[in-house]
Amino acid sequence: MEIPFHKAHITEDEINGVVAAVKSGWLTMGPKTIEFEKKFNDYVFAGSKVSSENRFAISFNSATATLHLALKAIGVKSGDEVIIPTNTFVATAEVVTYFGAIPVLCDVEYDTHNIDASKINACITPKTKAIIPVDYGGQLCDMDEIVAVARGHGIKIIEDAAHCLPSSYKGRRVGTIADITCFSFYATKTLACGEGGMAVTTNFDYAKTMKINRLHGISRDAWDRYTAKGNWFYEVVDNGNKYNTTDIHSALGLAQLAKLEKMYDMRKKVADIYNAAFAGSAVIMPVIRSDRETSWHLYAIKVNNRDELMAKLKESGISTSLHFIPVHRQPYYAAKYGYKKEDYPVSERVYSQSVSLPIYPDMTEEQIRYVAAKVLEYAK
Repeated sequence: MEIPFHKAHITEDEINGVVAAVKSGWLTMGPKTIEFEKKFNDYVFAGSKVSSENRFAISFNSATATLHLALKAIGVKSGDEVIIPTNTFVATAEVVTYFGAIPVLCDVEYDTHNIDASKINACITPKTKAIIPVDYGGQLCDMDEIVAVARGHGIKIIEDAAHCLPSSYKGRRVGTIADITCFSFYATKTLACGEGGMAVTTNFDYAKTMKINRLHGISRDAWDRYTAKGNWFYEVVDNGNKYNTTDIHSALGLAQLAKLEKMYDMRKKVADIYNAAFAGSAVIMPVIRSDRETSWHLYAIKVNNRDELMAKLKESGISTSLHFIPVHRQPYYAAKYGYKKEDYPVSERVYSQSVSLPIYPDMTEEQIRYVAAKVLEYAK
């Protein structure tokens, strides 16, 4: 049996949406993108007390671009410091370096793999500008504690919620807590557009800065200029980037957003079967805190024979992955910033034991149980 690590849940809804977008003539950012931003905004803030005129969703061509312009919006500059967990994909650190700022690494919790909020204070200096908590696997970090630390020091929170649709924390949907929350729509994510990202904020100035800078710093985007309501004139008001998404990607996003809860239920079924199978075994299962809901983007187990297990599963036709090789282990960052393995003992332990198993909506029960059986056969 061959089981890929991931398979996107694509149906006729996505195909028809993309075809309609292509036929419309708007191949770049246009009406579908505007619609996607609005519906995503409505989804994130559903049930919140934030009025519609005080909440903003801005789309981008990647989550990396989203994080980059979120940091620009809060004013990160050369020499500033930004605290991030070392157990994250390299993009979280990369965007900090775009400004000549310094990524300051913080160790993580063993059970959740999230940034250890109790260790953030020790990372703060007078140069600290922001914290980027990364919600590992779809489970939000200890946001109340992080907010308290950040507010106490006058620093901003840019939440990397690339794994987090749908997720919640103490009854609050992801996107309603941080100063800016950044999402990913990469091909493997719970809402997949192939590529893409979205920033959500309640700060008008942050939203305006991000929107202008996603299209070369031009004061009005193409949709404004090339409709009956617009005109040809534009001004470059900032040194921007080419980070806009397209209506083709947004058409995928609209179809995926409409079935997001259904896809979550399908993912949760996979997790429930894994949980039941691994109970009482040598496998250390994901720990989900009782006051939050995870999107189940990842199902990462921990074992004492990680490399052997991954090799055996591969031989059995099961593709796995690793999330993540910590930033402090990456040669470029270790050499440039002097990171040392011994400074991040928990992340080292997590890294040495972690394996991410397949979890996606279209997995059949036979496939799920086959994966579980093989893990139990080989795990130590």
